[in-house]
Order: sequence, then C-alpha cells, then structure tokens
Amino acid sequence: MTALSLPKARRKAKNIFSSPFASAFAWLIAIFWTIPTFGLLVSSIRPEADINSSGWWVFFSEPNVSLDNYAAVLFEGTTTNPPLFQFFFNSLAVTIPAVIFPITLAVFAAYGLAWFEFKGRDFLFFTIFGLQVVPLQLALIPLLQLFSQGLKIGDFTIIPDLEITGTYIPIWIAHTIFGLPLAIFLLHNFLSQIPRELVEAARVDGAGWFKLFSKIILPLSVPAIASFAIFQFLWVWNDLLVGLTFGAGTKDIAPMTVRIAEMVGTRGSGWEVLTAGAFVSMVVPLIVFFALQRYFVRGLLAGSVKG
Repeated sequence: MTALSLPKARRKAKNIFSSPFASAFAWLIAIFWTIPTFGLLVSSIRPEADINSSGWWVFFSEPNVSLDNYAAVLFEGTTTNPPLFQFFFNSLAVTIPAVIFPITLAVFAAYGLAWFEFKGRDFLFFTIFGLQVVPLQLALIPLLQLFSQGLKIGDFTIIPDLEITGTYIPIWIAHTIFGLPLAIFLLHNFLSQIPRELVEAARVDGAGWFKLFSKIILPLSVPAIASFAIFQFLWVWNDLLVGLTFGAGTKDIAPMTVRIAEMVGTRGSGWEVLTAGAFVSMVVPLIVFFALQRYFVRGLLAGSVKG
C-alpha cells in the first residue's frame, strides 16, 4: 500500500466501523454480554425461596427484595471457613502487590530494552516475548517445589528452603513471573515510539538517564501502564489456580475465588449465597476498569502501528 492510499484506507475503515449498522451491532453484543451479569445481580437480591422456585426474570412481575444473601455470605462464617469479607481482604493483599511488582520491574526493563544500546538486545527482547507462549500450568510444580524445598542438585544446595510456604510471597512471585513477559512487551512497544528528538533534547539539557526516565518517559507511559494494570488486576483477582496452588491450603491467605469455589456443595446447595458472593467478587474489577478505561485502548494499541 502506498503512502497516498493509506489515508484513504483509514477513512474507509473509519466509515465502516462508525456506521449506524456497526454501532447497532456493537450495542446488541454489549446487551447480550451483560444479560447474565444482570441476572446474577437480580438473583443476589432475591430471597432464597424465590431463587429456588423461579427464574430471575420473574422478579420484574413479582418484585421481592432481600439483602439476606449478602449478609450471610459476607458476615456469617463456619468453624472451617471464615466469612467472605476476610477472603475479600486476602484478595486485595494478593492482587495489589501482584500488580505493582511486575509493572515496576517491567517499566525499567522496557526502558532499557527500548533506549539502551547493548549487544544481544534484540535477542533478549524476542526471548522475553516468546515466554508468553509458555503455559502457566507447566511451571506450577517446579515453582511449588522451589518454594517449598529450595533447589538442590545431588547434595549441593543452590537455593535453600526459604520457608515462605503458607505466606503471600509465593503467590506474589508466581504472578509477577507470569505477568512480566506481557508487561515488558506492551511497555517496550510504547516506549520505543516516543520521539527520539524529545529524548535527545533532554539529554542536551543535561538530563541523566534516570532523570530522563522519571521526568519524561514515565509520565508519557501512563496509558500503557494503566492498560497492563487492568489486565493484570483482572487476571490476578479472578485467579483460582495460582492462589490455590501456592497458598498451601491456608485460609488466612486464600483469595476470594477459593472461597467462592467452595460455596456450592456437590448437590448444588447454597446457590443463593453463591450469587451474592460472585457479585461481590465482580465489584472491585468493575471499579478498576471504569476508573482506568480512558487509558485502556490507548495503551493497548501503543506501538502497534507507526505513522
């Protein structure tokens, strides 16, 4: 495609995706996508008897509102399981560091890969990019053995047992490891598109690499950082496998997803409590998404096109 035909192609694509038909189709998808969530919300505020006897759509002809489900799931525990609000704070304790750690490491790594000239830079970047295809499940057992036993070859100890099993630390490390490849990839693509003239002008004015990073690169990187923060937060908050594997079955550090998975017995009892618990688990991700959504598309498309 020539340079002259590129604006014409962009205008054609814009006309297609901004047409009334495209808008109506997008609204239709959004409505169908939201119906199950809306049904979950309606079910969570219905009494147990109504939930067990009729579908949620009956609520509009026979409205009967009760907050007993939320009171039961949030504040009533058992001898083996604390109330859900404790697991809620456990999820916050897991998710917030598991978002901050990979972003902090990735932004420095992406800065170095994008702006520092050194031998093997491209090979290192493509290696990190390739790590995204490694299945999470493939690393669970090796990491679990490393956290619980250390690393030994024969009688020689390379990494001793750090005695961190049963704490938040293994969960933080695991989420950081699994999130770093995508974070470095997104941030590198964004940082590499910053005009070189801007960086060179700051260098001429006497700015060092760290001052350049803190005063220019980091503020300009907010859209890409916010975009990855949304991805990472949603993934960690909704994760069950990593929290269950590296939490060592300890209720004191188990995230909310572990408790929600235990709410319904083998015969499906307690479904009314599950609706309230599931909606409570959705509240925080929705808040995070709507708070950062203005950066989402900008950061997601960062570095994907040039010109």
